[in-house]
Amino acid sequence: MYAQVIVDIAHSQVDRIFEYSCGEEVVAGSRVKVPFGSRFVDGFVIKVTDGCTLSPEKVKPVREVFAEQPALVPECLALMETISRRYRSPKAAALRLFLPSEMRLGRVREAFKRYAVFRGDIPLSSSAKKQAEALAYIRDRGEEEFTSFAEKFGRAAVNSLAQKGAIEVESRRIERSPFPSVEGDPKPIVPTPAQRAAIENIERSPKRVHLIHGVTGSGKTEIYLNLIADAISRGKTAIFLVPEISLTPQMLSKLRARFKGEAAILHSGLSAGERFDEWWRLRSGEAKIAVGARSAIFAPLENLGLIVIDEEHDSSYISESAPRYSTVDIAKMRAEYNDCKLILGSATPSVESYLKAKEGEYNLVTLPDRINKKPLPEIIIADMREEAKRGNDGAFSKALKDELEDTLSCGNQAIIFLNRRGYSQTVICRDCGYVAKCENCDVSLTYHSEDDCLKCHYCGAKYRMLTACPECGGRHIRYSGTGTQRVVADLKSLFPQARILRMDNDTVSGKDGHYKILKQFADKRADILVGTQMIAKGHDFPSVTLVGILDADMSLHFADYRSGERTFQLITQVAGRSGRADSKGKVVLQTYCPENYILRYATRYDYNAFFENEADIRKATLFPPFSLICRVMVTSEKDGAALESLRSVYGEILKLQAENPDEFIFLNRMHSPIKRIQGRYRYQALMRLKSHKLLPRIYDIAVENTSQDSLVYVEENPANLS
Repeated sequence: MYAQVIVDIAHSQVDRIFEYSCGEEVVAGSRVKVPFGSRFVDGFVIKVTDGCTLSPEKVKPVREVFAEQPALVPECLALMETISRRYRSPKAAALRLFLPSEMRLGRVREAFKRYAVFRGDIPLSSSAKKQAEALAYIRDRGEEEFTSFAEKFGRAAVNSLAQKGAIEVESRRIERSPFPSVEGDPKPIVPTPAQRAAIENIERSPKRVHLIHGVTGSGKTEIYLNLIADAISRGKTAIFLVPEISLTPQMLSKLRARFKGEAAILHSGLSAGERFDEWWRLRSGEAKIAVGARSAIFAPLENLGLIVIDEEHDSSYISESAPRYSTVDIAKMRAEYNDCKLILGSATPSVESYLKAKEGEYNLVTLPDRINKKPLPEIIIADMREEAKRGNDGAFSKALKDELEDTLSCGNQAIIFLNRRGYSQTVICRDCGYVAKCENCDVSLTYHSEDDCLKCHYCGAKYRMLTACPECGGRHIRYSGTGTQRVVADLKSLFPQARILRMDNDTVSGKDGHYKILKQFADKRADILVGTQMIAKGHDFPSVTLVGILDADMSLHFADYRSGERTFQLITQVAGRSGRADSKGKVVLQTYCPENYILRYATRYDYNAFFENEADIRKATLFPPFSLICRVMVTSEKDGAALESLRSVYGEILKLQAENPDEFIFLNRMHSPIKRIQGRYRYQALMRLKSHKLLPRIYDIAVENTSQDSLVYVEENPANLS
């Protein structure tokens, strides 16, 4: 027999099938070690055949098979071809998406623990007192973890009992379970009439993709859980995706309450051992539901019956590393392969998704009301221009301070949202205008008061805080802009009695970081939660009756055609955290441009008016979804090499434009808005195309121009244009 193998080297020069002889233990999907040149490398078996294309004497044998059960299911091998072709990535890079990286690199394996098990009484001499004590102890308990047993009675006594047959030492596989303390409330929830109608609509519809457009608090999660339960009852499996790692414990809690141990969690915040064990629970069929962030779309489940993508509009569902895939696109591939339904849900769907639903490509399910008709929170606009005229140059408007005081006096909780971490955004010399910037990235540094240092939020570099300007020697250093650290400091000054938590990338660490902060807040061990966008969506805190949104219009001013859409989504999502139980909620939205039409739509929660206006603008200006933005990025540690690669890329795209003039709406080359990140210079060829027709050729141009000095890659409708 012969194995067709893709070697685990993500390089175009070896992106082909290699043949090896093998035994019957090798099957399609197996991970193997094979000879490759003068060394041995790992590989993936994609097919086993009776014959080969080479002379048998030239074919080398597979050296090792890593596990009895193949790591890759047949669907993975089929999708590998599709992903590789679609994104022009090496087949090995596509296959890596389906496996925990630590498993591929041999850094993690199954964990075992030894147990001492009682097997029967034996005669002991009167002098063997320790053995007698140990035997009596293990007789009463039946078994004991070996290490603790040996520590209690001495290793010599325990080993002697094992040699005499009184006990047997067994090695058992253990599961490193993440969030073992996360348990859900098992009380049954009866769907409301609106939820039941939505479920029946989806079940009856012949369409593959369904978009649930439901306001915050309308009960979308309960619809997801009912549809998952139906899939499990039919012997199927399910994938449930959320946009933020911080949301996974909450969803895991709901799934464990309903489905016990059938739910497994997958995301990058787990330890290597936990991720490996959860992955194997899904692969072996022990767990039937995968919950996690973007990467969980590649969960090794067979016989999929449902895929759910919650908050489908979120930009985190677009991968910014190779292969640069869209999670929704991968989900569509898996849904088609398994002939199952794909559910997209959001209170603020992306313009692209809602247009497809309006035009009939997706089945549209609408939930316009909160559960039990509870009202959406009132949004109060605070004009910060007027605050400045009254001499208020602080972070909080009078309206927000008054509402915070009322909220705290009533024993309720508040959330303060600011999508900027650190203490201040920039550090500036007042004498010469010098701005502290990162040495590796073309961005300003952020001051972090807790560490008294400057940090780069792109590469993570740290610098000592300035005592004098490095340009002019001046000592008039000031902070500009406000971050979450400063907000917390100001709140402590205003409300010294309040208990305050902060949640951003600086305060969460490890897999439990998000969970611990959110659990504290949910248990009412804090009065105010200050945070960035990781607190903006999906969370349900019954005691939160006030949300404060600082710098609500900050994202409006980004040079991005989606800035209005993102602002509307962010305001609507974070406002939806307020008033989700019996008490009415309020939102104070602070802005310097209250007359902006996006904010007017947001304060009325009028998604339909927002969509119609936004769609009209994009149609008139030919921006997505009425065109495709394609960016070819060129990066290199050498400025000259990057520029030379850009010239070559741009020259070939110009030829393509000359051959297909009707396909191009716009084409230009330029520095990227951020000229350098992590020490790499960045240039781009930016274009707007009428369709996807030329994408394959543009991908080819990028691959052909990638060299040892320069990396060239393609982004489609990039989530971040900086």
